Amino acid sequence: MGKLLVVDDQKNMRATLLMMLKGGGHVVDEASDGSTAIDLASKGAFDVVLTDLRLGTVTGIDVLRAIKEVQPATEVIVMTAYGTIESAVEAMRLGAFDYIQKPFSEQEISLKIERAIERRQLHGQVSLLASEFREKYKFENIIGRSMPIRDVLSRIVRIAPTDATVLITGESGTGKEMVAKAIHANSKRSDRPFVPVNCAAITETLLESELFGHARGSFTGAVSARRGLFEEADGGTFFFDEIAETPISFQAKLLRVIQEGEVRRIGENRTTKVDVRIIAATNQDLALAISEKRFRQDLYYRLNVARFLLPPLRERREDVPLLAQFFLDKYNKKMQRQSRPADGVMEALMRYDFPGNVRELENMVEQAVALSGGGIISVDDILPVAQSSSSLPPPRSLQASVDEAERQAILAALRECDGNRERAADILQISPTTLWRKMTRLHIAYETKH
Repeated sequence: MGKLLVVDDQKNMRATLLMMLKGGGHVVDEASDGSTAIDLASKGAFDVVLTDLRLGTVTGIDVLRAIKEVQPATEVIVMTAYGTIESAVEAMRLGAFDYIQKPFSEQEISLKIERAIERRQLHGQVSLLASEFREKYKFENIIGRSMPIRDVLSRIVRIAPTDATVLITGESGTGKEMVAKAIHANSKRSDRPFVPVNCAAITETLLESELFGHARGSFTGAVSARRGLFEEADGGTFFFDEIAETPISFQAKLLRVIQEGEVRRIGENRTTKVDVRIIAATNQDLALAISEKRFRQDLYYRLNVARFLLPPLRERREDVPLLAQFFLDKYNKKMQRQSRPADGVMEALMRYDFPGNVRELENMVEQAVALSGGGIISVDDILPVAQSSSSLPPPRSLQASVDEAERQAILAALRECDGNRERAADILQISPTTLWRKMTRLHIAYETKH
């Protein structure tokens, strides 16, 4: 139910709408002209304004513009008579939620108002995170109301003020760098640099040079001395993305930096003290990497002081509408458009598995806004045709179906024994090594909850 404003210069129409809407449980105010409507909207917020286009001197378009200026989150539905469709289209371009042509049925108007209130509530929930929660804790793109995300936000608030080293695990696209930035923003180092490095994108030789710096002439091309990124980050936070991609030889040098708080430039004998907080992230199972001698166990213990496990989007589907609306608002503003989803789009997104997680959802919304030209985004605009053709799950290959069955069985076993892999392997009747390999292949990251 919502708080509504009905604007129409015909008394009988206002009376009919008031009786209909109040009977549906809404709180309803009325205005007989545009000036009165604008005055009421300036004094208090409405969820939805239902306005006729033809109101006299102050038109419905004027009402729309004024309301969007003083109450931008309020949704506006315009009522049109025969022959005024062009004006309705103009109203949609200016930010109206929808239009309805007179005469209309009670079912038609009730459905449109229901949809408008749903969108208004989504705006309100995103706005709450954007204004109150984020203003206090400087969170930017961490959106969600699911329990896993609430746990993550709560832990950020508790861990950020400390200097504890942080390890963030989770599938690609779950927002590991966003969490790292939020930790930095809420730390005592927030006014100092945040330096991210993607370890998977840099070769070992270049990685050492970039991080530790080098002396002049220390290798071919070193025409001058250079400070490394560790020195640039002094006093701030250093973020290692995909830490498991680093070679063993580099890991030994990184361990020394963490333990001793000092770096040595390539080609120099002296060391330089640095004060940095380390945050590392990976989409791999580090326990398996350790067993396969690809990751140092002592470095793992140094990194795993405070652990964050970010859930994939398919395990927090209730956050999908909030995230989709957040990205829709973001790219509408960026592209100066008024794109909005058609009926059924949010439901289709909720059914999709998002193998690329939040990053995939953002890319899908950005593309849909670009292609829609500021109009209605259909299910086919935002999802592949195969995904949107029915309400049933999309067809999968046999291997994909087997993988999903294995994933669910492994997760169930891990939950049953609170993450103990050896016990989970016993339940599944496989060896611990086989379990680790399957978890790595299926990108399953699981930690016990304490």
